[in-house]
Amino acid sequence: MAAARQAAQLGGEVAILDFVKPSTQGTSWSLGGTCVNVGCVPKKLMHYAALCREQLADATALGWDTAGRAPSLDWKALVQRVQDHVKKLNVSYRRGLDAAGLRRLRGGETLRLSEGSVTYYNALARFVGPNEVAFRTARGAEGTLTAPAIVVATGGRPRVPREVPGALQHAITSDDVFSLPGPPGKTLCVGGAYISGASERGLGCAGFLTGLGFETAVAVRSRPLRAEAFDKQCVNKVVDLMARQGTRFLRAAVERVERRQDGRLDVHFAAAPEPAADAEAGAEPDTTRYSSVPPVETFDTVLYATGRSADTERLGLAAAGVVVGEDGKIPVDDGDATSVPHIYAIGDVVEGSPELTPTAVRSGELLMSRLFGASTARADFNLVPSTVFTPFEYGRVGMSEEQARRVHGSENIEVFLSEHDTLELGAVGRVGRDGRALEGNVLAKLVCHRGEGMRVLGVHFVGPAAGEVTQGFALALRLGATKRDFDELIGIHPTDAEAFAQLRVAKSSREEWKSVGGCGGGTC
Repeated sequence: MAAARQAAQLGGEVAILDFVKPSTQGTSWSLGGTCVNVGCVPKKLMHYAALCREQLADATALGWDTAGRAPSLDWKALVQRVQDHVKKLNVSYRRGLDAAGLRRLRGGETLRLSEGSVTYYNALARFVGPNEVAFRTARGAEGTLTAPAIVVATGGRPRVPREVPGALQHAITSDDVFSLPGPPGKTLCVGGAYISGASERGLGCAGFLTGLGFETAVAVRSRPLRAEAFDKQCVNKVVDLMARQGTRFLRAAVERVERRQDGRLDVHFAAAPEPAADAEAGAEPDTTRYSSVPPVETFDTVLYATGRSADTERLGLAAAGVVVGEDGKIPVDDGDATSVPHIYAIGDVVEGSPELTPTAVRSGELLMSRLFGASTARADFNLVPSTVFTPFEYGRVGMSEEQARRVHGSENIEVFLSEHDTLELGAVGRVGRDGRALEGNVLAKLVCHRGEGMRVLGVHFVGPAAGEVTQGFALALRLGATKRDFDELIGIHPTDAEAFAQLRVAKSSREEWKSVGGCGGGTC
């Protein structure tokens, strides 16, 4: 979408072929891709709805009269509101194409492209040659298009393992959860990894489902958020807070899923082995609070979040001569070109590319600026920030502690950190499901290089609105910030992010880094 608009604005003749193959449970959606329809946008709205439940309790503590009635969730109203907003964005995308000179294919007619135009085809495409694409529209019309340059930007789809009996037939994915016609009830989320771009699947969905009041469990076979970029200490903090808020964690593999006569699902488990100990010096052990694994447990809904696959299987890339990896992803050079120089790939289908919507948008816009303009600029995906939208969010940019120690050597790494209670949560006395106060709900952490003037290699933050907090610090890292720069910063008081201006405790000192007293992240 971004590439098409940019090309048209630069005078290019553009055609978009866009088609949604239904999910394993038959869910489909409209214009705008994964992020708008079944990813970032509806997920964050559900996340916000879950936070509202906690805030209702906080409001009571702060004097608001809620008439003593416990809050109840109208699932259908929530889904309707989320889907209404998604449809609003679908319309805005169409308007964006209109502004770029949109023309629509009607029936089987052929339209001549003109300069500065975008022709939209609601059609499934496949290559039949290096410059030719065949298509079939939703209404059955067929045709071909030829072009001197073709861009593959088909993204990814959730992967449900065919080897697990019953999973493909009975489990939903993130493609389905945001438009479920009825409440999910007791839910098992299988997988706890982070899938960039569309959203984090296992932990993110489990977090908002727990927050919305549904009994929720997460089954993981190894470590949650195990990608190297995620700092293990921060992951431990996220998972510990989720467990205290009521999400149950199982170290288990699903062996099969069976539907009962009453429509519920029996999930058969096998306990997963403990993961190998961390080899890196200073690596944090996994402190996830795992519950005992039953041989079989009954759930209303099973949601698979075990990964995503590049949506390239039926594109016919071999007919165009494009090299594709074993995982379906496409290798490209630094100009986004595949093994066929005039065929490009951007976004989640690219081998080694960050699976994030903003990186795909940037790639597309810069590619079109090179093809239709005078630009030579290429995307720089170093120091790209990201956030896991769990109940207490985790924002990060740069290296994790473990990654920095592996790359630069532990002797060259120093870590500064602080843990504290959010001012507002401390004031209202928010507690977990265990009845204990949610103390230490914020963790601020800098990973620094000793030999480079304490240059900051990584910023990590667990706490409320981590996505908003991390964005600004990402710019600081791109500008080469050092620990001294953070020390000289005067923070906004009283905020959680203020902690980054007052990180006095080095991890190597073995001093206590949990703050006592204070006003949120600052000093009163």
